[in-house]
Amino acid sequence: MPQVVVVGAGVFGTWTAHHLCAAGCHVTLVDAYGPANPRASSGDQSRILRCGYGADEIYSDFARRSLAQWRALQERAGVPIWHRCGVVFLTAADEPYAIATRHTLERGGYAIDVLDAQTLRTRYPHLEASDISMAILEPECGVLMARRAVRTLASELGRSGVRLLRGKAVVPHASGRLRSIGLGGGGSIDGDDFVFACGPWLPSVFAPSLAGRIRPTRQTVVYFGTPAGDDRFGPSHTPAWIDWAAGIYGVPDLEDAGVKVGIDEHGPIIDPDNDDRTPAAEAIARAREWIERRFPAMHGAPVVGTRICQYENTSNGDLLIDRHPDFDNVWVVGGGSGHGFKHGPVVGEIAANLVLTGAPTHPRLSFASKGTHAARTVY
Repeated sequence: MPQVVVVGAGVFGTWTAHHLCAAGCHVTLVDAYGPANPRASSGDQSRILRCGYGADEIYSDFARRSLAQWRALQERAGVPIWHRCGVVFLTAADEPYAIATRHTLERGGYAIDVLDAQTLRTRYPHLEASDISMAILEPECGVLMARRAVRTLASELGRSGVRLLRGKAVVPHASGRLRSIGLGGGGSIDGDDFVFACGPWLPSVFAPSLAGRIRPTRQTVVYFGTPAGDDRFGPSHTPAWIDWAAGIYGVPDLEDAGVKVGIDEHGPIIDPDNDDRTPAAEAIARAREWIERRFPAMHGAPVVGTRICQYENTSNGDLLIDRHPDFDNVWVVGGGSGHGFKHGPVVGEIAANLVLTGAPTHPRLSFASKGTHAARTVY
């Protein structure tokens, strides 16, 4: 079996290493800062797992299949990484994306509850949603504890024989067949095949071939403390949500960390190595305005945590899982930030299959489908 080097110990890299190891490959997993480190896209506390994707049934299928593997990991490890709290999509009855989402989920046999305004008020009386004419609830979906999940999988890989290394991968200026990669400060790693799943670092590792095709952007997340003794904002009473018109998503108070509010619009470009992670005051103010409007009981809630994450979406929002056009034995796996974390198990499965079989990738996941002009269509 081949010696495979996987660069990047985030969600895509660890699951790719998992599936390669399960197939019998000798795997080395390399990361510059360690699995799910604070600079990585996989490094925050939580990530939403939903199946609703408008008409993009490919991602609905990825999410459902991935959930089974996430739950299996939780069972194997005996570590809590999954909260089935439901995910609610706040929208309007005539919103085309919402209509397409509903049709895709109903046609595919996914669990779904369509809530009108009255039902929404009855079910979540602490949520101010008088302007919402329709909500789509996915009761079987919920939230993954992201950092814990990735680190749990990385530990499992170490016990399974995967070699875990800390080092900054350097790709030589070459083409054809890659024989080894450097480790920045010295040394190198040989391999038969190489998978690069290093998220926001991909454009710098493979410049100029990925220039414009993947854009790392700065994204603000704010955690607000809940009122003392008030359990309405925990996962038993509050789902994760996506407020479509507001461009806001969020997560209930999980493990007493506070209610998470994230801004789902592409921020400015970020340097994942060197940029400061202090959030801008205006971003915190926007998150506060939203939570105080939607959850009046949270008025004046203290900020108990902040985080600067990053998206690293492709030009159109589709994932990139394909052989690098300049190398016979290099595959690139990325473009998932903003919506990709949940899909990690299936992404790893697809990437491992491409490496082992040499088969062509799905057209939507290919290099050829990625332009250099930002025109995101996948949300």
